Order: sequence, then C-alpha cells, then structure tokens
Amino acid sequence: MNGAVAMEATRRRTQASTNGKTSEQSEQPAQWGRAWEVDWFSLIGVIGLLCFAPFIVFYFVMACDQYQCSVSQPLFELYQGETTLLSIWARAPSFTWTAAKIYAIWVAFQVFLYMCVPDFTHKFIPGYVGGVQDGARTPAGLINKYEINGLQCWLITHALWFVNAHYFHWFSPTIIFDNWIPLMWCANILGYAVSTFAFIKAYFFPTNSEDCKFTGNIFYNYMMGIEFNPRIGKWFDFKLFFNGRPGIVAWTLINLSYMAKQQELYGQVTNSMILVNVLQAIYVLDFFWNEAWYLKTIDICHDHFGWYLGWGDCVWLPYLYTLQGLYLVYHPVQLSNAHALAVLLLGLVGYYIFRSTNHQKDLFRRTEGACSIWGRKPTYIECSYRSADGSNHRSKLLTSGFWGVARHFNYTGDLMGSLAYCAACGFGHILPYFYIVYMTILLVHRCVRDEHRCSSKYGKDWKRYTDTVPCRLIPGVF
Repeated sequence: MNGAVAMEATRRRTQASTNGKTSEQSEQPAQWGRAWEVDWFSLIGVIGLLCFAPFIVFYFVMACDQYQCSVSQPLFELYQGETTLLSIWARAPSFTWTAAKIYAIWVAFQVFLYMCVPDFTHKFIPGYVGGVQDGARTPAGLINKYEINGLQCWLITHALWFVNAHYFHWFSPTIIFDNWIPLMWCANILGYAVSTFAFIKAYFFPTNSEDCKFTGNIFYNYMMGIEFNPRIGKWFDFKLFFNGRPGIVAWTLINLSYMAKQQELYGQVTNSMILVNVLQAIYVLDFFWNEAWYLKTIDICHDHFGWYLGWGDCVWLPYLYTLQGLYLVYHPVQLSNAHALAVLLLGLVGYYIFRSTNHQKDLFRRTEGACSIWGRKPTYIECSYRSADGSNHRSKLLTSGFWGVARHFNYTGDLMGSLAYCAACGFGHILPYFYIVYMTILLVHRCVRDEHRCSSKYGKDWKRYTDTVPCRLIPGVF
C-alpha cells in the first residue's frame, strides 16, 4: 500500500515461569500490536463514533449554555415540538476569529514549549525522571526516544497564567469560559485536520512502514490509526504531543477559568469548585511528574495514532473531562463539611491506589524484580515473545502487591478518583456524572483490549498469569 507494509501475523514460542522457573515451551500463532479483527459489530461502532461523538460533545456543552445543564430538557422540548434542532443550533455561539486567534496562539505556544524547552527540573527535583527517555519496544522491534519536558511546559504555562491574572492583565482569567463554544469549533478543526494528516501520511510517507497496520477498512483505519508512531523530524512525536500537551495542559487552566467565572458571577468560589480544581490538578500533575512512566502505558505502547487519539485529545478530553467545573459555574454547590470531607477522602484514596499500583510496576521494571513490594520479594510470571523483526524478548508480569489483588487495580483507583470529581457536584443533575459513566466504559474496554493483546503476545504464559491473578478490577467481583 504505497510503500507501507502491514504487519504479518507471526508464530512464536512462549515460555512460562514463576519467579524465573521455566515450564515447557509451546508454540501458537499470535499477532502483536493492534490485534482486533474488524467485524461488523466493530465497524458499526466505529462509524457510530465518527458520526455521533462530535454531537455528543456539542450536546453536553449546549445543554449547559441553553438549558442550565439539564440533559433531559432539550430532548423533552424536541419531543413536545417546543423547539427544533435548527433553533438549538442557531442559538449556539458560532465560530469566531477571536476564538481562532486564541486557539492558534495556544497550540503554537505548546508546540514551541514541546520542541524548544530543555528538561531542567530533573537536575534539582529528587525523584523526577526527565530528559531523553526510551519508549517501549514497538511491534516492529524499534525503541523510540522521547524528550520528557511536560512538567516544565505545565509549570511555565501556569506561571504565565498567574502572572497575567495578578499583574499584567493581558486577558481576563475567564477568557476560556467566555469563548468556550467558539473554541470548541476550533478544537474540532484541529482534531480532524491532524487525524486526516496522520491518515494520509501513513499511506505516502510513514515514519516507519513496518509499524503500520492496515485492516482493509477505511473507516477503521481512519479512526484507530495506521501508523504506530507518526513523527515529523526526529523529535515531534504526534502521540506524545497530542496525548500530553494541548488538552491535558489546558485541563487545569480550564478549571481555573471556571473558578474565575464563578467568582465573577457570584462573588465567591464554592468548596465544591475548589475540590474539583484540587483533585483534578493532582491527577494532571501526576501525569506530568510521571511522564516518563507514561511512555509505557497503553496510549503510547499499543494504540496507533488516528482519529481516536487525534480528535479525542483535542476535543473529547478538554470538553468532557471538565464538565464538573462547567456545571458548577451554572449551579454553584456549597457542600456540607461532611460531604466535602468524604469527597476529598475518596479522591485521595483513589489517587493513592492509582499511583501506588503504577509505582509498584515501575519499580519492578526498573529493578528487574530486585526490589521489595509490601515488604516482600516480588513474585511474577516470566514470559517470552517475538517481535516482527524476528527477535526474541523476555518480559515479567508482576503478581505481587496491588498487582496480585487485580490485574488492572490502577484502573480501580482511577475510577474512585473519577467518582470523587462527580460527587463534588452534589446530586442535583446527572450531567456531571457523565464522566464516571464514560470512564467505567473506557477502562473496562481497555481491560478487554489490553488482555486480548497480551493473550496474543504471550500465549499460554498469559493464561498462567490470569490463573494466578483471576480478577480484573474488583477482587471477587470482576
């Protein structure tokens, strides 16, 4: 396909062991990487998301703008004939050149920071890993290098935000909220543009043709991506930039803009708004503090770059992950002390589980098992696999600590934090709870996808692992 080579299914030997003790070898066919078959059910889901995901985002934002965050009222009025789709569309703020200018400056500034700011924090912050880091091995057997400077980019961006708010006053702190829907059109333009570019690039000038995956279905290729690691030049990596810059850096700025708007409208900031800002800021800062670890996650290690990541990171993430703060602008909620404390504890415990679980795996990988987890020597299943270049590799699957409780217990902590964000908004409307519903679907789907891939990659070794750790998310339940 125009010079791009689809990944062929390979046969490999698998070798299982516990704590380094090998068992008998077996051979089975496997395809490592994005291994889903494009059946009719998958194709319908892909086309449905491509068609309706942008309207889902518009619906939630429009509901807050026109219906005080009521999810059901627009549908009720449409059913009763009191309004029409055209009238709803006509009332929504349209694209503006002011918003286009704001968004263009924002993205250009993040590109500049990503490409030009050297890592300096790892030199004087103990425990922080930055600079040039190796990514995980790709299905073709390559190991890409990444410049880790996300924490610096976040710090510089927010320092400028606070300096402007308190000293220079170049723009209002409410600028994001005030242009929220026009900015959404700009984000959609970028999301579709970068996804289309990545799609065309994969056919005509891929970064590495051996890490391309063609399914024969144009819709699936466009959505899930063809190229594994599309790059421009040596350092501009599409996946790392769009996963970890415009959307996630903006996440905390968006919440700060919501907070400023609440102060402007009501003369005070509620404790619920403070909780949402604090808990989500912890999550964002954790992401950038552990950006080197993020190179080993499913987004970078296993997902190809297509509409799912390109549009999703530009539009879905900043607009739907921040619904709690948007809701609290329209419906300020002052929680009781007991309610606020319960939400804070839920969020902090969830974060502790999320971070500790990931830290245990990272520690285990860095020390190759020569460490202590929960005061004991870790146990593990040792596996072997083969990459597309024919090389044999070995890997260890941890079965100690939180990883012995459930195979994806980090997701369990993530879901607890997600529920805390929603519970901070009280129980007056369903809209802020969209996030926990979506995250549950997303993370359960990731469990299934990841385990399908691991089963193909490790074969019988994976069966030994799942027998050792039988639960996916909740011990004794799922």
